[in-house]
Amino acid sequence: MKPALTVPTSAVSRNALVLIAVVAAGAAVFWLRDILTPLAMAIFLLIMIDGLKRWIERHALAPGRWAGAVALIVVILGFLASIAIIVHGARGFFTQASDDAVMLGPRLDQILADVYRLFDLSGAPTASELLGRIDVSRYFTTVAMQAQGAVTGALFVMIYLGFLMASQNGFRRKLVGMFPERHARTEAMEVFQRVRGGVEGYLWVQAVTGVLICAVAWVLMRAVGLQNAEFWTFVIFVVGFIPVLGGAVAGLAPPLAALVQFESYWPALILLVGLQAILFISGNFIQPRMQGDNQNIDPVVVLLSLALWGHLWGVVGMFLSTPLAVMAMAVLAEFKGSRWMAILLSGDGEPYADEGHGPAPRPKRTRVNPPQSKAG
Repeated sequence: MKPALTVPTSAVSRNALVLIAVVAAGAAVFWLRDILTPLAMAIFLLIMIDGLKRWIERHALAPGRWAGAVALIVVILGFLASIAIIVHGARGFFTQASDDAVMLGPRLDQILADVYRLFDLSGAPTASELLGRIDVSRYFTTVAMQAQGAVTGALFVMIYLGFLMASQNGFRRKLVGMFPERHARTEAMEVFQRVRGGVEGYLWVQAVTGVLICAVAWVLMRAVGLQNAEFWTFVIFVVGFIPVLGGAVAGLAPPLAALVQFESYWPALILLVGLQAILFISGNFIQPRMQGDNQNIDPVVVLLSLALWGHLWGVVGMFLSTPLAVMAMAVLAEFKGSRWMAILLSGDGEPYADEGHGPAPRPKRTRVNPPQSKAG
């Protein structure tokens, strides 16, 4: 008779199996990205709807039975409006850029000549020479395909979201079936609450600080007379949810637009200094105070998560990189064998938000020995 297969129990074998499983899971996530990215975004929106619903109920802004409907409408309209503004604004921006290309040529030539003169260089190229080396039509085609993909992806996100909301009613029964014991079920709910709290805290901090940054940035852009100030304001708010790269885009894109629009360099310099000051104050003083323990993630992990999920899922992965890292840390912290990974992911060595309290210890069962009969 053929012996049954056994799972290796040595540390080297277990680590090798974990490594193989991680590589296989990464390959599957990349291969199924067209299916998983709208599903992940739908789950993200579902968490937003649930958090907004509880916030409306807590502040009594709507009757209890209508809070869910109000939250659903607000989140869906906000999501669709964001897609529409990005697609329409990008199309208008590139259309205007192509229409003004002839007039912008001399301005770009002047900028290039000034830059070369600043560094004591000679032989500054012209804008037409630089653009001649670039296949502009290919970039415009890529932008158009990305815009079409965003609209199609939004449709699939809405479909996934509808099915997820329809399946919410059976979640409690599924949880009972998966964890028949009350203590195990309580621990599972604690993990879910911790994951949801971390994601909601991240969303709340990014949204509030994003609104503050956009308000000051809009006033600054309107003060210098920058064209499409509203579009750039919305871009700053959206990219604020992308760690690291979002701040770079928010601080550099409007000054570059001002550099091309105005004959003087002062408006671009004012925008550059003003936006960098806003982002510095927000990133170093406002956000850390608001985050507390909701985003106890190591900065290196944030950067690596951005690179990983951006490579796997593109722009959607960049948006979801930090929430996914928060989820991973909360789940890994619940298991003894993977807790060391959660500690590495955390910012202060303690992956739990509740002042370092780990999962509730399992109740010890008191063993009652049967009475023994006395000999003789």
